[in-house]
Amino acid sequence: MSNRSNFSSKIGFVLAAAGSAVGLGNIWRFPYLAARYGGGTFLLVYLILAITFGFTLMLAEIAIGRKTGLSAIGAFKKLDHRFGFLGVLCAFIPIIIFPYYSVIGGWVIKYFATFVSGGVKSAAKDTYFSSFISSTTEPIGWFALFILLTAVIVFLGVDKGIETVSKFMMPVLVLLTIFIAGYGLTVDGAMEGVAYYLKPSMEHFSVKTILAAMGQLFYSMSLAMGIMITYGSYMKKENNLEQSVRQIEIFDTAIAFLAGLMIIPGVFAFSGGTAESLNQGPGLMFVTLPKVFNSMPMGGLIGTAFFILVFFAALTSAISLMETIVSIIMDKFKWNRNITVLFVTVLALLMGIPSSLGFGAWDHIKFIGMSILDTFDFLSNSVLMPIAAFFTCVFVGYVIKPKTIIDEVKESDGTFKSEKLFTIMIKWIAPIFLIAILASSVANAMGWFVI
Repeated sequence: MSNRSNFSSKIGFVLAAAGSAVGLGNIWRFPYLAARYGGGTFLLVYLILAITFGFTLMLAEIAIGRKTGLSAIGAFKKLDHRFGFLGVLCAFIPIIIFPYYSVIGGWVIKYFATFVSGGVKSAAKDTYFSSFISSTTEPIGWFALFILLTAVIVFLGVDKGIETVSKFMMPVLVLLTIFIAGYGLTVDGAMEGVAYYLKPSMEHFSVKTILAAMGQLFYSMSLAMGIMITYGSYMKKENNLEQSVRQIEIFDTAIAFLAGLMIIPGVFAFSGGTAESLNQGPGLMFVTLPKVFNSMPMGGLIGTAFFILVFFAALTSAISLMETIVSIIMDKFKWNRNITVLFVTVLALLMGIPSSLGFGAWDHIKFIGMSILDTFDFLSNSVLMPIAAFFTCVFVGYVIKPKTIIDEVKESDGTFKSEKLFTIMIKWIAPIFLIAILASSVANAMGWFVI
């Protein structure tokens, strides 16, 4: 594997991995959950889980990738041939996610184009979003554009494409988030929203709070889908792995926190102080927020900046998904990058069309009441990812043993400050958490136990 691509620097790796972690879930799901589950209490629970549960899983995956120099399928098989199936499972997940995620990415570009052309009043209409996604050709056109933009970056390779773009987009994303959050705090009534967001409320604290925080953390950090294994395979041995994971965690958590500070006060102020307006999912971003921007002074400018931010978040995550698929195919079939990127682009376009049509021409196709896009999301995020992560814990904790990962972490400078924490988490605590995430996610989707 001497000819394998590498990130040219530690900061390049951290920003690329953080870009993968920072996605649409940070912007629309985290604020909703924080507002629903006790504000400051939820934030505290999330932070504790981030530095323990999230850290353990991410470090294990990156270490597996760096140790083997391979993407998911090859990595697990190289360490123990009996676990080749786990690599296949991890590889299958981004193949499912990338197409439908790109459909949503296309929606983001559409809204950016609307706002930059002065269409804030149009976007604020009740029927604007539903009319757009229910049409046939326009959503597919924006979806195809998003796929092609992603493909161009992945085509350029790890250092010239992914690393270069991440070094630009991630700092801009942070600055835009701070700017929008800061402006939102100046709006009349916003401080009530801040208090609602940050003030701990034990009244709303329950087991559901912990389950919601675990689930959000798990999805947010791009775990169990082969991404961190792939990025780890591009990481140089001299880079401190433990420090890098901590930096990725800080980046991801900070963006999620700022997203809440950016969205909750504004929505709270312009909705008359009702928490119900902080609805989960696309409705918040594409229906509620345009109404907020339309009501704000300089709303057109702020809305444009917001959708640039969201586009960068969506694109960095999409890049990591596509690169993971490309890397897996290149490792498996020994294809060159150009051919592989072209193949994955065509595959993603074909697989994404049903998700796009699922709100229009194919809206009659449902699975337990869910659209085609929501079905793919449920299958990948709620079922396959927790299963893959659980088996990864079993693999590290009881097959190759934690020492294998610990030795890899110590490659750079001989230290691993969180060694004991890692061992306890990977063997005992993380598997229990993952079973809880799987059970609660499925129960929530079925309506048995609502989170």
